[in-house]
Amino acid sequence: MGLVGRAAAGEDHQVRVGVAHHLGWAVVVTATADHEVVDRRRIELIESGLPAAPVHHEGGAHAMHRSGEPPDDAALASLVAEVRASAVRTTGLALDEMVASLPETVTSISLRAWPVDFPHDIGTQRRAPYESQADSVMYRQVLAELAKARRWAVHGYGKDVEAEAARLLRERAEAVLHGPRSTLGPPWTKDHRSALAATVVAQSLGRSP
Repeated sequence: MGLVGRAAAGEDHQVRVGVAHHLGWAVVVTATADHEVVDRRRIELIESGLPAAPVHHEGGAHAMHRSGEPPDDAALASLVAEVRASAVRTTGLALDEMVASLPETVTSISLRAWPVDFPHDIGTQRRAPYESQADSVMYRQVLAELAKARRWAVHGYGKDVEAEAARLLRERAEAVLHGPRSTLGPPWTKDHRSALAATVVAQSLGRSP
């Protein structure tokens, strides 16, 4: 059978993870090769008490977001480093807790794609158009690094991932993408559908090592 058919031999105990992230938290859906949801959860990506969007809220041009005067580049870089370290700790723990609850082996994670040439320099990141994206990119980069450390393949997906998955699933699209709302019960939001759709698209890219 093909992509939307029975799981291939050897994939019975493998699952893929899809992530729909926000600033400081994410919806994570884990699914089998036959697109059955085996886990869904909201995870925290950062410890409490830290700004979830340090570049946009503290270092950006909009005074309404800041708690005071904007920090200089060095101070902002230090704050971003603190937030990133927190994200590594918090997200890593959340992923480990998820894996511990799964009887299957995670082979890949799918994240919203970001520009490969996104600047690393804080002075550049805090200027438009980067300052509205920098914090989001940071969370995705942390997720990708943590996944690679766990030997998971990392896939990027675009804003039309649900439509792309529906094309791949064909007549099964409605049941796969919307069925969990009935079979699992709420919550089953657009975030959940996008995360699940991302695992479908990832499977079409080839088997994970």
